[in-house]
Amino acid sequence: DKIGKVYDGVVSGITEWGIYVEINENKCEGMIPIRELDDDFYELDEKNYRLVGRRTKREYRLGQPVSIQVAKANLERKQLDFVLS
Repeated sequence: DKIGKVYDGVVSGITEWGIYVEINENKCEGMIPIRELDDDFYELDEKNYRLVGRRTKREYRLGQPVSIQVAKANLERKQLDFVLS
């Protein structure tokens, strides 16, 4: 029943396959798969804990506030997939 709901969160992890976000309200963590960041090609900057867009130079950094929307929930595997909102 939370699918489609929008939350404020903070970037809690950066990997080559996506961005982990912790929701402020309930401390649940989920992931924005990198394939959902379709406005650019993002590269991992491991040294600085960030993803950087090749063309736009937009970046997502550890600790950055973001607004997300719940896209998928798998309760058996305790996984949440988010998209940026």
